[in-house]
Amino acid sequence: MSADANFEEPIRRLKVRIEELRGYPDSPVKTRDIQKLEEKLAKVSNEIYENLSPWQKTLVARHPARPFTLDYVRLLVRDFVEWKGDRAFADDPAIVAGFGLLGDRSVAVVGHQKGRDTKEKIRRNFGMPRPEGYRKALRVMKLAEKFRKPVLSFIDTQGAYPGLDSEERGVAEAIARNLAEMSLLKVPIVATVIGEGGSGGALGIGVADVVLMLEHSVYSVISPEGCAAILWKDQGRAKDAAEAMRVTAADCKALGVVDEVIPEPAGGAHADPISTIDSVGRAINAHLARLSALPVDALLAGRYAKFRGMGAFEGAAAAR
Repeated sequence: MSADANFEEPIRRLKVRIEELRGYPDSPVKTRDIQKLEEKLAKVSNEIYENLSPWQKTLVARHPARPFTLDYVRLLVRDFVEWKGDRAFADDPAIVAGFGLLGDRSVAVVGHQKGRDTKEKIRRNFGMPRPEGYRKALRVMKLAEKFRKPVLSFIDTQGAYPGLDSEERGVAEAIARNLAEMSLLKVPIVATVIGEGGSGGALGIGVADVVLMLEHSVYSVISPEGCAAILWKDQGRAKDAAEAMRVTAADCKALGVVDEVIPEPAGGAHADPISTIDSVGRAINAHLARLSALPVDALLAGRYAKFRGMGAFEGAAAAR
């Protein structure tokens, strides 16, 4: 395993040592040693996570223990009722959609969902939606618009599923329709990149008034492996691609792609999922309070201006 992929090893070793000590009989020496190791763990975690490369951040964004959409739903949204099916073909477990209460506010939720064990990963198709997933999400969002409920979107996918069955049923059209419909949805939309935001598969539920991004998540037009395969015919150069594409939260904020970067605890979101989810909840509530006070015309105008302003560049003056 490369050093880039093995950067968490010092953290892992310290955690193992702490757990071993916890198994010994209680004593003042044990308590003191555990405290010293926990202090060292916090220091090492901070040092490592403050200096992650873009490729290492990509690996963190894909960490299997990071909180997924349903983890956010369980802790933030009360009385959640999940909707299934697109009323055209089938249900897609790679996307979760439904309604619930965020505090006292009724909201619609859509989000990519990955799995933790092998069986669940296969059932969720590794978080890569087929067209029926995007159509299910749109079905819920349109109903949210009808009843004036804001939409929360949680983005976490390497991309839409590119298999033959997905292409046959029109995955590109489904994503394109979502882009068009979300751009004109007459309710507030807050999207949060909680892991990996890849390609149109991410953007298919990512058109929003406010786009938030966790500190160690990534957001890009293609996965680093896909970019490396296209540019250099070598997926092994994914690290170089991640550097070149500027996929990190800091890069996306500087480019105006996202509006706010939410800090993660030392060691990443998977080290303390509860505090991470709490931070995301506070940010969502703050933005919803502001957006909900806007007239519909102002809301849509702001959304249009936000996406219209992306990709601005300066060109040389025309020759006279």
